[in-house]
Amino acid sequence: MTYAWLIPALPAASFIILLFLGKRFGKWSHFVSVGAILSAFAISSFILYQVIGGRGSEVLIPWLSIGELDLNVGILIDRLTAVMLMVVTSVASLVQIYSVGYMKEDRRYHWYFACLSLFTAAMLMLVLSANYVQMYASWELVGLCSYLLIGFWFEKKAAADAAKKAFVTTRIGDVGFLLGLVVLYYAVGNLDVGSVLAARLAPAVATAASLLLFLGAMGKSAQFPLHVWLPDAMEGPTPVSALIHAATMVAAGVYLVARSYPIFAASGVAMDVVAGIGAVTALMAATIALVQRDIKRILAYSTISQLGLMMIGLGVGAYSAAVFHLTTHAFFKALLFLGAGSVIHSAHTQDIFEMGGLAKKMKGTAFTFAVGGLALAGFPGLSGFWSKEGILTAAFVKGAYPVFAAALLTSLLTAFYVGRLYFVVFTGSMRKNMQAKVHESPLAMVAPLAVLAFPAGLVGLIGSPLFGNAFQGFLRLGESGEHVNLMVMGLSIAVALAGLGFAWIKYSTGLLPSGLIKTSNPFFLLLKNKYYLDEIYTRGLVAPVVGGSRALFSFDSGVVDGAVNGTAWLTSKAGDLVRRAQRGQIQDYGLVMVLGIIVLIFWMLTFARL
Repeated sequence: MTYAWLIPALPAASFIILLFLGKRFGKWSHFVSVGAILSAFAISSFILYQVIGGRGSEVLIPWLSIGELDLNVGILIDRLTAVMLMVVTSVASLVQIYSVGYMKEDRRYHWYFACLSLFTAAMLMLVLSANYVQMYASWELVGLCSYLLIGFWFEKKAAADAAKKAFVTTRIGDVGFLLGLVVLYYAVGNLDVGSVLAARLAPAVATAASLLLFLGAMGKSAQFPLHVWLPDAMEGPTPVSALIHAATMVAAGVYLVARSYPIFAASGVAMDVVAGIGAVTALMAATIALVQRDIKRILAYSTISQLGLMMIGLGVGAYSAAVFHLTTHAFFKALLFLGAGSVIHSAHTQDIFEMGGLAKKMKGTAFTFAVGGLALAGFPGLSGFWSKEGILTAAFVKGAYPVFAAALLTSLLTAFYVGRLYFVVFTGSMRKNMQAKVHESPLAMVAPLAVLAFPAGLVGLIGSPLFGNAFQGFLRLGESGEHVNLMVMGLSIAVALAGLGFAWIKYSTGLLPSGLIKTSNPFFLLLKNKYYLDEIYTRGLVAPVVGGSRALFSFDSGVVDGAVNGTAWLTSKAGDLVRRAQRGQIQDYGLVMVLGIIVLIFWMLTFARL
C-alpha cells in the first residue's frame, strides 16, 4: 500500500519525460510509456492481492485551508479501487503495446504516447482519489486528455470538430458534478470520500446531490441526452477509441455512481432516474447500431448501450453486478476495438460493406474478434453472458419490469448487430479490390488481441454461479446474495442465440433478400439519422448560441467599439485642426496677435456704443 501513489505517478512521469525529451527518443518513445504503465500494472496486481487478503488503506494529507474550508488530498484503496486499478492498467498496457504497431508511421509518435500516459495517469488518480475535489480535478484532466487524443489528427476538420464536441458536451455534465459537490459540502462539512459516504443525508439532500452527480456521470459515460459526443470520438486513432470506450473516460461516469452508491441508495428518486436513463440509453443506442455501416461507430453505439445496462444495474440496486459488467465490458470491448483497428489497418476502410471474407487472410484477428463479439452478444458461458445476466436478474427480481424488458430487448438487438458485423466483415466472398492488399496485422497488434481474448472470454466465470459468484461477493455493498433465476437465464440465452441466428440467416446464408428493409423506410431513416438528435441540438441549441454570439459581436464591434473608436477619431481630427495653428512661424503668430487685437478693439468699441 505504501507505493500506491506510484500507480498514477509513473504514467505522469512518462508524460513529463516525453513532453520534453520525446523528440530525442523518436520511435523509441513507447519504451518510456509502456514501461511506466506495465510498472503501474504490477503494483496494482500486488494491491489487489493485498485487498483480497483483507487489507485496505485511506491516507489523507491537508492540502488547502481557506477560512473554514479545509481540503485534503490522498489515496483511498478498497475493493472497488483495486478492481478498477486492474481494469485500467491492464487494458491501458495492452492498448499501448498495440499502438506501437498501429501508430509507428505517425510523425507525432512521441506526442501520442505522451498523451496516452497523461490520460492513463488522470484516470488512475481519479480512481485512487480520497477526496471529491481531488476526484473532480482528475475528472477534468481526463476530459482534457480526451480532447487531445480525439483531436490527435487535428488537421482533419472532422477530428477537430469531434474533439470540441466531446469537450463541450462533457463540460455540461461536469457543471452538475461541481454543483453536487457544493451540496455535499454544505451538508457534510467536508468532501473526503469516507466522510461523505458515512454521513446520514436527509432524503432531499441525497436526492439533489445524487441527481447532480449523475449529471456528471451522464456526460462522461455518454448517457442520453449527453451521449452525442461518443460516436464522433471515433475520429481519433483506433487505440484511443479502445482506451476511451473500455477502461478510461466512459468508465469514469459509472465509477462515480458506484463510488457514490450509498448517496444514491438513500434516494429512491435518484435510483429510479439512474435506471430509467440507463434503459432509454441502452435501447436507443442498440437500435441505432443496427443500421450503422462504419465498423467503429457500430462499436461506439454498442458502448453507449452497454453503459446504459450498467446504469440499469446501479439503478435497480445491483451494485456488484454493474461493476462486474463494467469489468467484463472493458476487456471484450477493448478487444473489439483493437480488432477493428486491425481490420482498418489492413483493409484501409471503415465501411463494413466494402469488406467481406477477411477471415481467409486475417485468421488471428477473425478468431479474437469472434471471441469479443460473442462475449458482447451474451453467448452462454462467456464473460458478457454472466455479467449481463446478473443485471437482468436483478431488474426482474426487484420488479422493475419496464426496465427489465428494455434490457432484454437491448440484449436481443446487441446479438443481432454483433452477428451482422462479424458475418459481413469476416465471412462470405472477399472483394476483388481487397484480395491483394488484405493481410494479417503485425505481431505487435495481434499479440494484444490474443492476450485480451482470454479475459474477454473467461473472466466472467469468476462471477458465475459455477464459482459461487465470487466477484460479486468480493464487491458486495449492502446487497443481499446473488439470485439465480432460471427463467431469466433462459430468456437471456434465448435472445442471444436468436439475435445471432437471425444475423447468420440474413447476412451469411443469403436466404433473406438483401432489400428486406427499404432504405427509404421512415423507421430506417430515423435510426440512420440517430433520431435526429444532432440536428435538434444543432438547430435548437448550437444555432441560437452561435446566432446570439454573432449578434452580440455585431453590437460590440458596431456600437460599443464604434462609440469608442468614434470618440478617438473625433479627438484625432480636432487635434489635426488645432495642430495647423502651431506651425512655428513667428510672423504667423504676430499676424494672429494683431488680428486678435483688432477684433478685440472692434468688439470693445461696438460694445461701448451699445
